[in-house]
Amino acid sequence: MNRHALDALEFDRVLEIVASYATSELGAEAVGDLQPVPDPQAVVAALDEVDEMVSWLIRDESWAPPTIPDVRGSLNRLAVEGSVWSESELAGALRLLVGAHWVRRSILPQSSQFPGLGQLASGLLKDERLQGRLAEALDEETETLKDGASPELKRLRRAIRTARSELVQLLEGISAGLPERFAVPDASVTLRGGRYCIPIRREGRSEVGGIVHDESASRATLFVEPPAAIEPMNGLRELHLSEAREVDRILRELTDALRPRASELAETLARLVTLDSLFARARYALARGCTRPRLVRWEDEGYRVVHGRHPLLLESPEPLVPFDLLMNPGEHTLLVTGPNAGGKTVLIKAVGLLAAMAQSGILPPVGPGSQVPVFEGIFADIGDEQSIDASLSTFTAHLRNLTEILEGAGPESLCLIDEIGGATDPVEGTALARAVLAELAARRCMTVATSHLGVLNTLASEYPGIVNAGLAFDPERLQPLFRLVKGRPGRSYALAIAQRVGFPRKVLEEARAGLSQEELDTARLLAELEEKERDLDERIDALERKERELSQRSQTQEREATELAERARALEREAHQRAREFLLEARKQLDAALKADRELGHRARSELEASLRAHTEALRVRATEAAALPDAASFAAGERVWVTSLEREGRVVETRGADVVVELGGVKLQLAPAVLVKRPQPDQPGERLTTYGAPELDARAEIDLRGLVAEEARIELIRALDAAVQAGLGQLRVIHGKGTGVLRETVADYARGDGRIKTHRLGAPHEGGSGVTVLELE
Repeated sequence: MNRHALDALEFDRVLEIVASYATSELGAEAVGDLQPVPDPQAVVAALDEVDEMVSWLIRDESWAPPTIPDVRGSLNRLAVEGSVWSESELAGALRLLVGAHWVRRSILPQSSQFPGLGQLASGLLKDERLQGRLAEALDEETETLKDGASPELKRLRRAIRTARSELVQLLEGISAGLPERFAVPDASVTLRGGRYCIPIRREGRSEVGGIVHDESASRATLFVEPPAAIEPMNGLRELHLSEAREVDRILRELTDALRPRASELAETLARLVTLDSLFARARYALARGCTRPRLVRWEDEGYRVVHGRHPLLLESPEPLVPFDLLMNPGEHTLLVTGPNAGGKTVLIKAVGLLAAMAQSGILPPVGPGSQVPVFEGIFADIGDEQSIDASLSTFTAHLRNLTEILEGAGPESLCLIDEIGGATDPVEGTALARAVLAELAARRCMTVATSHLGVLNTLASEYPGIVNAGLAFDPERLQPLFRLVKGRPGRSYALAIAQRVGFPRKVLEEARAGLSQEELDTARLLAELEEKERDLDERIDALERKERELSQRSQTQEREATELAERARALEREAHQRAREFLLEARKQLDAALKADRELGHRARSELEASLRAHTEALRVRATEAAALPDAASFAAGERVWVTSLEREGRVVETRGADVVVELGGVKLQLAPAVLVKRPQPDQPGERLTTYGAPELDARAEIDLRGLVAEEARIELIRALDAAVQAGLGQLRVIHGKGTGVLRETVADYARGDGRIKTHRLGAPHEGGSGVTVLELE
């Protein structure tokens, strides 16, 4: 790929942004080394890998590859026979093996669903014996050998600690016994030149004796190793030498164990780096809303970008207006005109960067429906590249870039030219621009060029394959709209902008007088065309908004109908399930009655049989009513009903739409008719109904509402609250999760209206935070 074009597009900055999503420096380095490739098969394979990683992260957004230790230099030295790795290098090898083991364990069980990642993970080194030996010998955190790396090392280090402790105690005793005139206040045993010493005043040197190892900055204090400490210190030194020999032996042994695995370790390192590179690219795609474009042949299917965004501007906090760009087969050159600061340069840079990203295996920030070719080369002439050192003027630099484009561009190339024909005499610049654009159109390569030269607008009618385009501009506010309008040239608005910024009126009038009638007519026609386009766009936007609203309303109605049907089916299933439960309970009571028949006597048996008949009758009524699934119109105010979902009896207050409002213990609930069963109505106003087989409420201090819709959650909350109050609990913990907040608001709304609830609050961090509401009961 053309290096100059990538530099002009600032492609390296894009790579830096993507690389920042890697978990390790090696992964970031691998992303930074990515370059566009012209091979369609290679591009497809690279995007397949990133696509699969995106799917993996959607499945488990918390997943991340392990941090990769940089052991490349160490692995190169491993090939040298007799070389020995340091403790930190061996700790790096351990981290590499541990990371590989973790990746294998997390990915391989899912390899059938993620074959690309599975193939990558399957090639990682698996040597549990080697990994175990390193783990036994090394501390990953401190990158040092553990005392237990060998029995001898453990013995030596224990001896060193003992000898050091005894030596320090000896020196502290000597220091404490010094005459006050020789002692240094607050003195302590210190290490000088690898030997333990005590500080004394210089005048006490002859009294203490021993070896002087150092002196203070003021020279008033000497650091002396007393005679009595020399031999113990020598013994400690010998122990340290023995320890060093044992450490060297262990390091050599561990290095030799790694040596036969050198190539496999290098392959494992490379695969983990690739995994981190894929992870960074997938994380970037998810963070920036990137999608995979369809790869096409330029000559056959053209170019289409939907909802494209400049990847560098995506990092800015400022709002970004996406662009759509379509070039049909046969349309080879897009000539974009319009005012300064209208976004022309941003557009052509975005086109180039989106192509470079896709061909580098990075999902570009485009929307669904986009299709881009795989270009054999990308060429660019963008920006002011004058150089005093190289004796290059701006125009000369442009000519050099255009020469490079004309020498290298072919039918499958992308050519990006900013301000073609500029930086020189307008007449000659126009002639040069016409010739270059005509030549590139004849070569049938994809060219996007920008210009301020209005004369070039006629090229579209003279050469097949050249299409005019402009960037929309608000003529009232004189601000760019950053929207590409294909099929007509853009206006410069130079005089209007000059007037807005306070340009002298006299000079402006002279400038307008210098325009030909043809130029004025052209500007007027373009202005009228823009006005009609804006009006048409507004009408289209309004129609699309209405269409979206109608579609959303239709989808909402369909969803509600589906939910109601599903709820009815669920309630019917629940009714039949409860019917079976009632039968089992009745059977149990009958068995108990028969067993206790002799003890209870005839009268007790009659009561139990009556209870059983009542159970059976209630079951029959409920099963019949549940199967019928009555509607709201079949219930009348004042009727008594059994609420199957709450196992409680209530009174009908009114019907509300398709639902029935029922009063339960002073609380009004809006319920579906499917959960209500009519009860026999009393003949006398004061007569009480007898309930059959209503089980005792299950009192729990906690209820989990996650996964329920709002009305179901409300019902379960009331049931749990009834049980908690009946059991005398002082607190009820309601788990609703964080989610969209609908369940949390449902719980809070109910808590504010139930007099049995003293207060309610969100849970503390140790209680579940905002995913939990704690109800304090009266």
